Amino acid sequence: MSANQDPPIDYQALAEFRYQIRRFLRFSEQVAREAGLEPQHYQLLLALKGLPEGRKATITELAERLQIQHHSAVELINRLAERGLVQKQRDALDQRQVILSLTPRGEEVLRTLAAYHRAELQIVGPALVAALQAILTDSVLAGVPQEREPRHQPANQEGHVAQEDEQR
Repeated sequence: MSANQDPPIDYQALAEFRYQIRRFLRFSEQVAREAGLEPQHYQLLLALKGLPEGRKATITELAERLQIQHHSAVELINRLAERGLVQKQRDALDQRQVILSLTPRGEEVLRTLAAYHRAELQIVGPALVAALQAILTDSVLAGVPQEREPRHQPANQEGHVAQEDEQR
């Protein structure tokens, strides 16, 4: 392999990893719906409860964590507040910011759903880890540099950066 050539890509390993992720996400979607929530609702509850220490639970922060637009996060939060799962209050220091928290009912719903997710990960986790390990091992052996952030997002035919669907 010359310095100009890209290392070979293991499409089978990439496809297997994507398959394992999708299997888990499908499970997650089904469990959320069985609990009477949309999958995005569960994702927001989890993102809210699982915020890193020192991060404020603002709409902007949650929109970033969910990788959705601010207005989409507002809609999700309003729906969860109407259902009594999330409460909103103004930040004491900056009245422009809305701080979010789980209600006791929201905590209970999240705890139940998270337990199902943890149990499922105990079952499917080894296959997911093996699929990821196959990609990482292949990448290390091929000399592919390991990065924390992707270098770029794929562009569509018009050359615009692809945007992910907000309503995952």
